[in-house]
Amino acid sequence: MRKIALLGSTGSIGTSTLAVVAEHPDEFCITAMAAGNNVDLLVEQVQLFTPELVSVGSEKAAVELQGRLHGKKPEIVWGEQGLLDVAAHADAEFVMTAVVGSVGVAPTLAAIRAGKTIGLANKETLVTAGHIVMEAARENKVTILPVDSEHAAIFQCLQGEHRGDVERIIITASGGSFRHKKREELKNVTVQDALNHPNWSMGAKITIDSATMMNKGFEVIEAHWLFDMPYEQIDCLLHYESIIHSMVEYKDRAVMAQLGTPDMKVPIQYALTYPRRTNLATERLDLAKLSTLHFAEMDYERYPLLRLAFDCGKASGTLPAVLNAANEIAVARFLRGEITFLAIEKIVEQACVAHTPVLNPDLETIMAADAWARQFAAGNAGV
Repeated sequence: MRKIALLGSTGSIGTSTLAVVAEHPDEFCITAMAAGNNVDLLVEQVQLFTPELVSVGSEKAAVELQGRLHGKKPEIVWGEQGLLDVAAHADAEFVMTAVVGSVGVAPTLAAIRAGKTIGLANKETLVTAGHIVMEAARENKVTILPVDSEHAAIFQCLQGEHRGDVERIIITASGGSFRHKKREELKNVTVQDALNHPNWSMGAKITIDSATMMNKGFEVIEAHWLFDMPYEQIDCLLHYESIIHSMVEYKDRAVMAQLGTPDMKVPIQYALTYPRRTNLATERLDLAKLSTLHFAEMDYERYPLLRLAFDCGKASGTLPAVLNAANEIAVARFLRGEITFLAIEKIVEQACVAHTPVLNPDLETIMAADAWARQFAAGNAGV
């Protein structure tokens, strides 16, 4: 029985993780979980999975959760310390980091220092502090297993191969909600338009990031750290069906690809069972029925945030943290109806231009840059 601590239980990846656990009750159990302030869903999850420890986003949510649970109750904690407590829970062997944003950095580091195997579904952790996180994993001899569908695909395509034989990594991208629109058509798109992803069912923030291609930019930076791959050997390719989740090209021009239906339970379960595979109740990929797959060259003028992510990744230092933090605030403002869709790009670009990068930063310096970028993005009109 593999004991799991789950960070972000009420989000898209968190609920999918729990679906996998529920399908294999003899193999997995949830010993600790952390969520934000969605108490309604969390009550159901706690009653179904009976964790020993539960963390919520605020003291108010903790009091509400305590009052709504009946019978055997877990220990309830809250806030940033609560996240750390769940991540380092003594009984957990595996920590699934499925929170959204740079809030995932500290608990992921806590889990690594506690010697846990990491299932990484929080790309912002490596975007913000990749050099610190990967060094901590090496020092503590901790395995980090990628859960993003693209990185899980790359990880699988690298199995049994010599890393020195890799020519390039090819990260596929659906193109998001507006993939067939020209830039001039994006001026008046609505929040609801942006949330209408053609292939995946995801949380609001990541769906907007998919539409701007910022999500793909984060994945490029994450791939750089996960696979120790120079940015010059990482490419992106538009693939509308989201069937090929990513590819690896080798020096002999052989290309390894991982295919599957767009269901996040597949990479989640692979991380939980690695190196084994087991049955999963999901749709079988029927290539004959699908018939055709479509690809297109990535247009970096159409998606300037993807180009910016490459630039920030290469510049390194505190710049990727600024990229991420400014984007978090800009996306949140768009979702609240405060700014236009195209203003997201402008705010993020302006933050990166205004920032003076610090090379080889420690965590305190990264968090200071993160805070600066949030303040900048909150007060910028995006014009």
